[in-house]
Amino acid sequence: MYSTLLTHLEKGIFTITINRPEKLNALNREVMNDLDKAFDEVYDNNEIRSVIITGAGPKSFVAGADITEFSGLNKQQGIELAKKGQDVFLKIENSPKPVVAAVNGFALGGGCELAMACHFRIASEQAKFGQPEVNLGLIPGYGGTQRLTMLVGKGKAMEMILSSLTINAAEALQSGLVNYVVPAEELLSKTISILELINTKAPVAVSQSIASVNAFFTGDGYPAEINNFGKCFETDDVKEGIKAFVEKRKPNFTGK
Repeated sequence: MYSTLLTHLEKGIFTITINRPEKLNALNREVMNDLDKAFDEVYDNNEIRSVIITGAGPKSFVAGADITEFSGLNKQQGIELAKKGQDVFLKIENSPKPVVAAVNGFALGGGCELAMACHFRIASEQAKFGQPEVNLGLIPGYGGTQRLTMLVGKGKAMEMILSSLTINAAEALQSGLVNYVVPAEELLSKTISILELINTKAPVAVSQSIASVNAFFTGDGYPAEINNFGKCFETDDVKEGIKAFVEKRKPNFTGK
């Protein structure tokens, strides 16, 4: 179904593996189109409860964009390229189902931007993060200037972007860019264990939580929270959750 991705659905967890290991999983147009289609599947397939994005091979999550596609672009073409990248990554960020990046190696340039578009990140000990676009005479164009600032703060984002500083997994953890750092052999099992826990929660409440947290960055957080809180009361799950709490048992959520 996808020429550049491997996908696997098990127990509600949809794993998307970017499969260009010979190119360190660099993002080209084909990968971006496949990611766009894959997230149509995420949105539309009720069997999918949550998502993992990772990279094929031991070296790289995504080592960046495929720079060969940048040669000869003019201003308008550059704008269109950035718009396409931002649109795909916004689709990931706004997914109503949790999306976690399992960063297994280099996450540089567009790869760092892809990881940051996910709802949170878990890194292997050999992961490295950076936005080295200035070395090409460019800036991050797929949302990196904005998301990196949100995650690590203005000062650290400025340093990383202006100097093309690459940080290791331990530094990424310290700066708040990732949630956990684990040995490589434990990366997927750690990610799956977190999503298995999330998948036991009420699906509508999970999706409204994602929407409300994302609204913080648009300046509409408090009104969004009020509205999304109210939406939960339209569901059967809130009735089940309250009833289960009173009856001191585990709830049986259906997503309705």
